[in-house]
Amino acid sequence: MSSSLTAPFLLTGFPGLEAAHHWISIPFFAVYISVLLGNGTLLYLIKDDHSLHEPMYYFLAMLAGTDLMVTLTTMPTVMGVLWMNHREMSHGACFLQAYFIHSLSIVESGVLLAMAYDRFIAIRTPLRYNSILTNSRVMKVGLGVLLRGFLSLVPPIVPLYWFPYCRSHVLSHAFCLHQDVMKLACADITFNRVYPVILVALTFFLDALIILFSYILILKTVMGIASREERTKALNTCVSHISCVLVFYITVIGLTFIHRFGKHAPHVVHITMSYVYFLFPPFMNPVIYSIKTKQIQRSIIYLLSVHRRP
Repeated sequence: MSSSLTAPFLLTGFPGLEAAHHWISIPFFAVYISVLLGNGTLLYLIKDDHSLHEPMYYFLAMLAGTDLMVTLTTMPTVMGVLWMNHREMSHGACFLQAYFIHSLSIVESGVLLAMAYDRFIAIRTPLRYNSILTNSRVMKVGLGVLLRGFLSLVPPIVPLYWFPYCRSHVLSHAFCLHQDVMKLACADITFNRVYPVILVALTFFLDALIILFSYILILKTVMGIASREERTKALNTCVSHISCVLVFYITVIGLTFIHRFGKHAPHVVHITMSYVYFLFPPFMNPVIYSIKTKQIQRSIIYLLSVHRRP
């Protein structure tokens, strides 16, 4: 019994497709490398280019940093399972991974909310933008977003350390998730079932509502601008952020629907949707900002031209 309590958890890749894991690993590795390069480049450009030292780009750097951390948290175990069939994971490492994965999801939602606040101030009160969003205020907002994400996940993760695990030790993904681990516990998990529902309502759901409300007010302001050219210019500054918000929340809603209503869907669909949730936003965010933001484009062109010189 005691060995069953301390036995490591077993991660799962794609059940039934184990023979194809090496092939499946190729697109995964390509996406992981793209995410690291894309977000790493964004961070480098924002640090290096003084014209990008503005609140909007500081928040973008926070988004890129969060995406990098999510990727670095999941990548080792996913590639370990797909490449070497390395499935065993100790309890401590598993709980720590789950803590970072869920915390960073809440941080990402918070950063998108902070970016909406930035666009709201820029369009509603452009003359007071620099006096409202000072560097110290941007730092405070960033710190608040980080603290909210990392502190709010302590209550459901800590009990995992003292729960006994006497059932199966097989997890349904190639990384640890709180909802996966808690189902394996032989203990009263009522708190661990209820708390995340309340947390999701007070973070993801509330953030989405505030973002929606801020854009209604932004649209109202933009519609009041007399010049059509100015209206288009104002809206263009929001396109990248709106795109990132849609990418993030559509994957959140998709994952929620699959878990809630996809009971009869093949298990591979559930697993694939989880990977889409963790990989699609970090992959798309640098692409969106590179395509839609002229300052970022200029920085990329400058960076390439400097490196081309003999």
